[in-house]
Amino acid sequence: MNTDIENLFKDTVLGHPIGLFILFFTEMWERFSFYGMRILLILFLTAPLVSDNPGWDWPREHALSLIGTYASLLYLTPIIGGWIADKWTGYRMAVVIGCIIMTLGHAAMALETTMSFYLGLALLVLGTGFFKPNITSIISEMYKTRESKKDGAYTIFYMGVNAGAFFGMMLCGYLAENYGWAYGFGLAGIFMLLGMLQFLLAHKIFGKIGAAPSKKIDVVFHEGEDVTDPEVIKEEVEVASKLNPFITFDKILIALSSVGGLIYLFNDPIEKIGGSTMLPFEFMGMSGSNVVVIAALVLFLILLIMRISRYIPIVRDRLVAVSIFALFTVFFFAFFEQSLGSMTLFASDYTNRDLTGNTATIFKIVDGLLTTIPLIIITYVIFLIFKKTFTKIGASNIVLAIAFLGLWILVIYRIYDKSFSEELKVDATWFGILNSFFIITLAPIFSKWWESKYNPSAAMKYALGLVLLGVGFAVLAYGASDIPSGAQTASVSMIFLILAYLFHTMGELCLSPLGLSYLSKLVPARMIGFMFGVWYLAIAVGQKLANTMGGMIDKISAEYSLGTFFLIFAVIPIAVGFVSMVLNPVLKKLMHGVR
Repeated sequence: MNTDIENLFKDTVLGHPIGLFILFFTEMWERFSFYGMRILLILFLTAPLVSDNPGWDWPREHALSLIGTYASLLYLTPIIGGWIADKWTGYRMAVVIGCIIMTLGHAAMALETTMSFYLGLALLVLGTGFFKPNITSIISEMYKTRESKKDGAYTIFYMGVNAGAFFGMMLCGYLAENYGWAYGFGLAGIFMLLGMLQFLLAHKIFGKIGAAPSKKIDVVFHEGEDVTDPEVIKEEVEVASKLNPFITFDKILIALSSVGGLIYLFNDPIEKIGGSTMLPFEFMGMSGSNVVVIAALVLFLILLIMRISRYIPIVRDRLVAVSIFALFTVFFFAFFEQSLGSMTLFASDYTNRDLTGNTATIFKIVDGLLTTIPLIIITYVIFLIFKKTFTKIGASNIVLAIAFLGLWILVIYRIYDKSFSEELKVDATWFGILNSFFIITLAPIFSKWWESKYNPSAAMKYALGLVLLGVGFAVLAYGASDIPSGAQTASVSMIFLILAYLFHTMGELCLSPLGLSYLSKLVPARMIGFMFGVWYLAIAVGQKLANTMGGMIDKISAEYSLGTFFLIFAVIPIAVGFVSMVLNPVLKKLMHGVR
């Protein structure tokens, strides 16, 4: 029996240990800073030099190229950060290291010089690598003896993610658009620092949880398997204990594909922004950059096939299923991540954000309720935590109270600032909060659906997610259909953007939270680290594709129209969704009873 886990569960709030809520708020402040800063990037980089709030006046293609590389690296460094924590630092120390590095990154970006901006992005990439995989690993370790409560724990934690994203985009965006970019970038850094202090001052409550790397080999039985069948037990023990070590050729493939991928990620913005290249050659009409990235993907596929082929047939089939789902994930994120790129540009330049009279009044009321009700609920949870833990982790509670006092002051000031004018201009960054709001409101409905007898298969969930994503873009394509070719501004009703975010969020709820769940069910214990890496790689590829395709917005809208641009983004995910539907029987067979 793990006494640290038992001690944690002695004091609970809403049926879960206090430690979960310490992680909840640490994640909330990290996501506040991450999304608060990230939604500013495209607006800051493309804002005119001569304006009330001058930016860097970059072409959209250049800005999205840099953002695509940044977003991709954010999903690659966690593979290394998780490995370092497993080997040396432990999960908790890795989280603290990540918080410190990210705080320095936000501080650098607030200076707004060219060197500090790039340094800030680099530090945020490194810090995320330490933070992202390891805070969830602490939760997994906390609930080792409480598996039945793990789904509920992750649901609460996921609410922290979305609460942070919601307030971060709202408040950092408000300060940046109305008072200056440095205020938005700086606010993100302040809350990142407070999140780190809150976690660091509460560390003793965890005991040894997350403090040392785990050396155990776990035997994992899957749902639907007869755990009393000697053959099943023999198979799972063999799967769990078989090391399947990386041979020299595997390591060479990993090195070559990694180096090729990284060279492409860095070379793409260097080519577009700087006009130079790290790869000054062509092959069969393709640029050196495209040759290298295709070669890297081919080498990685060879590695994946070789690794999978060494397992017994049932495991091999399940890993093939995971790989197919990873491919669908690439397509999903390549389109979904337009939210912080081309869709933010659409909100800024093509959407009518001016409200007057009754419309402005209704928006102020709705916006005020959207902002204050979640904050009241979270503040009540903090009150419950304080009552139980102030004598144990008083200093951590004080830091948390300071952070929430600051949040309340900013929220009230924002509402006050917007309440006295008859005319109102909605911030372009405001639309970014819709995804978080819709997730928080719709997640319980989708969760009930997955628990009912009407729960679709994995392939059908992916299909639904991709089709709903496409429908959202179809709505935008319709809204933009009257914008003439080459137009740099327009005045489209904001209802189209709101509906697009609604459909996109429903698509995300069908697909995104379920990917890692299926991965944990289908992958044997000794392969799970490698396959998590594959999963993050799939998202990283999707992120880069998203901003590469988003960077074509000017070219396509000039040659055809903005409506055509969004129509392309509607047709492809719907088509891929139908492919997933067709593959449903095949994928069910490959999963061998795992649901």
